[in-house]
Amino acid sequence: MQQTEIMMLTESKTGHKFLPWIVCFSAALFFFYEFIQMNMFNAISSQLMQSFSLDAAQLGLLSANYFYSNLIFLLPAGLILDRVSTRKVILTSLSICILGTFCFALSTNFYLASLFRFLTGIGSAFCFLSCIRLASRWFPSNKMALVAGLIVTMAMTGGMVAQAPLTTLVSYLGWRHALLVDAAFGIFILAIIIGFVRDYPAHLLDTHSQHSIQGIGFWRSMAKSYLNLQNWLCGIYTCLMNSPFPLLGALWGGLYLQQIHQFSAKQASLVTSMLFIGTIIGSPIAGLVSDKISNRKIPMIIGAILSLLLVILIIKLPFHNVSSLMLLFFALGFITSTQVISYPTVAESNPHALTATSVSVVSFSAISGYAIFQPLFGRLMDLYWDGTSINHQDIYSVLSFNTALLILPIAFFLALCAALLIRETHCRSQHSGE
Repeated sequence: MQQTEIMMLTESKTGHKFLPWIVCFSAALFFFYEFIQMNMFNAISSQLMQSFSLDAAQLGLLSANYFYSNLIFLLPAGLILDRVSTRKVILTSLSICILGTFCFALSTNFYLASLFRFLTGIGSAFCFLSCIRLASRWFPSNKMALVAGLIVTMAMTGGMVAQAPLTTLVSYLGWRHALLVDAAFGIFILAIIIGFVRDYPAHLLDTHSQHSIQGIGFWRSMAKSYLNLQNWLCGIYTCLMNSPFPLLGALWGGLYLQQIHQFSAKQASLVTSMLFIGTIIGSPIAGLVSDKISNRKIPMIIGAILSLLLVILIIKLPFHNVSSLMLLFFALGFITSTQVISYPTVAESNPHALTATSVSVVSFSAISGYAIFQPLFGRLMDLYWDGTSINHQDIYSVLSFNTALLILPIAFFLALCAALLIRETHCRSQHSGE
């Protein structure tokens, strides 16, 4: 009881109105940091290909190691977060991520780099689930879409930092020293989380004990979450709507713009940054609109249709300059932001005690997209490569890129199909008493 009184006193001093935002968005800095690691290859892909003598398929595999570990550890991540202190999980997983980034910067060959890229991805498996777990405790259901959108905005800001700012840093310091700076920045974020993040509001400590899930049991909680069709439909939607980010934002966008449109590295990074800026603005708007109209499906369906039309324009338009592509990439990021609505939809479709486990289905699906799409894109690129290479870097044709980019319209069409099948929740928990 003494601990509860101390926490309530702290809460009254900080202000109950602002404390949930402070807690959740301090934790969201972890998600912000992870998106830098996730998307950094756009800024360093050319240097990595030269340093380790990689072709497109190998570069895709090196990047995808991050997402392979994500997939492996996402399965237990939700179960762990529903049972263990969220704060402790965040601190442990962020520390692993920082260690992986530091060692990746010092790697001397492809195999060591792959190992440490894999290690960095372990920490990433917990970042978004941790934020949603905290948000579900600190905010009411009718604000969850907005909060989820703002959390994704934090992540996309990290993705934007991994574009032009990181490209500039790499040009001055080289990719290895730039990543050492990146690791030091992670330590700074770790200190902020230590200072501000805690698991529960003080007045809910008694009613929201983490032991409440023990009655459900490990296998039963897994079955409830991973055999729920609603969770998988939301996960598939998020995975497919998110497809521009593993392909254009995280890895291949820079090479595409430099080799096909003859942009400089700085121009290319500015264009790919617009994808993240669009999502930074679009995510809270998509969440707010969904909350205001008390509807999850309609914005998701509209987002899939508009994304399909927009990506066809990007691939097919014969004239592309920097300004037009910046506008198109911004629009694509803005429209695909409807993917954030999947997370509150899942939270509302499952028992509150299983929030993290259930949301892990969506995260598992989304990360699967990264693990599948990046190597697949590289394979399709190599399939039509004519053997041209300059300074140990492969040069690809318009046919190579356009064939690989067909992944995007196919993904958006399938996302539309998934959205049509999702069950509407009207922004309310579907479980009585919650």
